[in-house]
Amino acid sequence: MAYEKLNTILVGVSRDSIKSHLKFIEEQELNILLLSDQESKLSYCFEVIKPKNKMGKVYNDLERSTFILDETGDILKEWRNVKVEGHVDEVYKFIETLK
Repeated sequence: MAYEKLNTILVGVSRDSIKSHLKFIEEQELNILLLSDQESKLSYCFEVIKPKNKMGKVYNDLERSTFILDETGDILKEWRNVKVEGHVDEVYKFIETLK
């Protein structure tokens, strides 16, 4: 994996169950760690729970976000309300600048 060459560990987090994550990893043949945050503790810490409005009904949901942390846990860069297309390349290019 290209990120390993940059001494980088990828971790995904969602509020889905561990069972759901295991199925997703298998289906997508992923080679990354997925954490289950069913109680939303990590999601609230990173402030990614946002109110959304769907057909007049307001509810809290995750805002797709990416964070780059250093080895001490400090946030070096964050992207909010991420759109998938082109995002992986953007993150990779940023990590390359850290070398």
